[in-house]
Amino acid sequence: MLVIGLLLISNIFMTFAWYGHLKNHKDSSLWAVILISWGIALLEYCFQVPANRWGAQSGFSTAQLKTIQEVITLVVFVVFSVWFLNEPLKWNYLVGFAFVALGALFVFKPW
Repeated sequence: MLVIGLLLISNIFMTFAWYGHLKNHKDSSLWAVILISWGIALLEYCFQVPANRWGAQSGFSTAQLKTIQEVITLVVFVVFSVWFLNEPLKWNYLVGFAFVALGALFVFKPW
């Protein structure tokens, strides 16, 4: 659970780094937005790197770690885009995200 918690925190920071400026800072200079995003991304790395290291040490493969990260990314992104950016959640987005989640099941299935 520690690995998943750290990945969740890191994805929250990264989502803000990548998309947060789209709400209120559309008129800010690009270089300023990049520097602010890098600062936020540094915080993201402080959670992402330990999560991957500890996840690998606890038995997750790198493919499994990446899959967990991608599923968390989609969940965080959906919440962020609806709540923070006030964008609608369309049915086709949900179908696409469901296919990604279905793909995640294949990664964790012991064959």
